[in-house]
Amino acid sequence: MPSASETASAKAPFFIDTHCHLDAAEFDADRDAEYARAVAAGVAIQIVPAISRDNFTAVAATCERYAGCLPAWGLHPMYIHMHRPEHLAELRAQIEARRPVAVGEIGLDFFVRDLDPAAQEYFFVEQLKIARDHDLPVLLHCRRANDALLKQLRRIGVRGGIAHAFNGSPQQADAFIKLGFKLGFGGAFTWPRANNLRRLAAELPLDAIVLETDSPDIPPIWLGRGRNAPGELPRIAQVLAELRGVDVGTVAAATTRNARELLGLVN
Repeated sequence: MPSASETASAKAPFFIDTHCHLDAAEFDADRDAEYARAVAAGVAIQIVPAISRDNFTAVAATCERYAGCLPAWGLHPMYIHMHRPEHLAELRAQIEARRPVAVGEIGLDFFVRDLDPAAQEYFFVEQLKIARDHDLPVLLHCRRANDALLKQLRRIGVRGGIAHAFNGSPQQADAFIKLGFKLGFGGAFTWPRANNLRRLAAELPLDAIVLETDSPDIPPIWLGRGRNAPGELPRIAQVLAELRGVDVGTVAAATTRNARELLGLVN
C-alpha cells in the first residue's frame, strides 16, 4: 500500500482519527476502499485500539497493511467476560514486541448492567500500571463512570491520554484536562439534540479537543444508524468548526497538533 503522505491530497487539511476500529469485521468487505477514502480526505493517521487479547493479531495486521494506521493495545471493559489475569502479562509482552502509541482501549463501563464493576476496576487499574511502567498515554472508554475513572487516574499517575467519546460535565472535563488528558469528540455531537455535547464542543478550550470517529460505531447524523468510517472525520470537523465559529482549517490544525503532542507523533 502507498504511504499516507504519498496518497493524501496536498490541498486537504490534515486530520488524525484518534479512535478508529478499522480492524472490525464490519470493514472486511471494503477495508482497502475505506482506508483510501479516508486518506484522500486528509485523514492520514488513524489510531486503531485493541479490545481484547484475541484481537491483537487483527489490529497488528491492519496497522501493518496501512501505513497511516497506528496501534494501541488494551483490554476493553465491555469484553470483561473474555479477559483473564494472564492476559495482562500478554499485554505487557505485546507492548514490548511492538510499542504502541497508547494503552487502550481501557476504562470502565457502568452503563451496561451485566458487566462486573469489580472485575472492570481490577483490569483498569492493572492496565494503568502497565501504561505508567511503559510511559504511555491511555485511551479511555467511559460510560457513566467519569468520577470512578478520575479517582483511579489521580491514584495511579499516567502520561495523560484521551477520554474517548467524552460525555461528562464541564467540571469533569476540567478534571481530565488538569490530569493531562484530551477529550475525544466524534459523531455524537453532530446530532442536534445532543445539547450537552454540543455545548462542550463549542465552549471547551480547543487545545483540549481531539477528533475521532470510533468507526464503525457512533455514526454522525448524516449516516443515521449506518456504519461509521474514518472518512467521515473531515465533515465531523466541519460541524465542530461551525459550532465554534471558526474555519475548519483552524479545527484541523489544532486537533492534529493536540493529538501529535499527546501521542508522541512526529510531524
